[in-house]
Amino acid sequence: MGKRPTSHDVARRAGVSQTTVSFVFTGRSGISAATRERVLAAAAELNYRPNLAARSMRTHRTGRLAVVIPVSGLNLFPVLEGAAATARDAGYVVEVISLSSSPEERADDLASVAESGEYEGILSFTPIRAPQPTSTDSAPVLLSLSEFDENMHATGAFSDARPVAEIMEKLAELGHRRFLHIAGPPDYPAAVARRDLYLTTVERLGLDSLGVVGGDWSGLTANHCVQDLPDDTPPLAIIAANDVLAAGAIRGAVSRGWTVPGDVSVTGWDDLIMSAHFIPSLTTVFQDRHRLGSSSMQRLLAAIRGTEPPAQEEALQKVVWRESVAAPRAR
Repeated sequence: MGKRPTSHDVARRAGVSQTTVSFVFTGRSGISAATRERVLAAAAELNYRPNLAARSMRTHRTGRLAVVIPVSGLNLFPVLEGAAATARDAGYVVEVISLSSSPEERADDLASVAESGEYEGILSFTPIRAPQPTSTDSAPVLLSLSEFDENMHATGAFSDARPVAEIMEKLAELGHRRFLHIAGPPDYPAAVARRDLYLTTVERLGLDSLGVVGGDWSGLTANHCVQDLPDDTPPLAIIAANDVLAAGAIRGAVSRGWTVPGDVSVTGWDDLIMSAHFIPSLTTVFQDRHRLGSSSMQRLLAAIRGTEPPAQEEALQKVVWRESVAAPRAR
């Protein structure tokens, strides 16, 4: 096994002093962005990781960050992966800590994390109230975002419904005039936003809407909704609130002898792994969860270092056009 790279090696590779390397990995201010990037690039090339125990003894910094999430809810793995990768590149270790589902117990859990002295910063993707410090020791930096509610339903960037309008405008250009929206549950802000923009776009473009149906995330429900349509419904464009609903809608259409996309065009949301492998492959909306996690961690690191936070990420969602939409077939 080769010798483990040291900060001296990074300094030589980056063409800076060892002190500069130390300042970069301890989050000191006063280091230019170009120098910081050069040091981090050199560290990545050498697969260098700072010795956190030694750092803690020298600087009273732990080199550890916490991401806190509620026990229940959405699989946040891509978001957490993006946050952890960004923290790792900055020389930090990230620990994911689940908080109780009870608001009272959650506050106690957060206070315990903050008072442990183990973390320099705490990141939450849900709104949380900072605990009152109980000691004179410096408290960790707490960054509380509003990307999800306490049930892990999207409320931030991923509740932006604008791709609905983009999809409907394109389908209208292809010649579609009759639309149907298969909606998600009303307790999901993102589902409500997609439903509302569907209705607004129908009115704005002067389209014929067969209504808003569904109300849960079940593909079986979507299937039944399509089965209940009149025989003379096609041509039709179905805007489903997620990919599972879209899959159910496609199955319902095919079982009635309707072709997709000839008689019925269908779109989903989430860009699940399976969506590219449907027959036809599904037009959907990709959500860049990895980039959301990364940019959120960058904001926490900026708060810890006392530097200017990065600009808010935009365009975290985009329409992925595939085979499930086309111009309506003449009947």
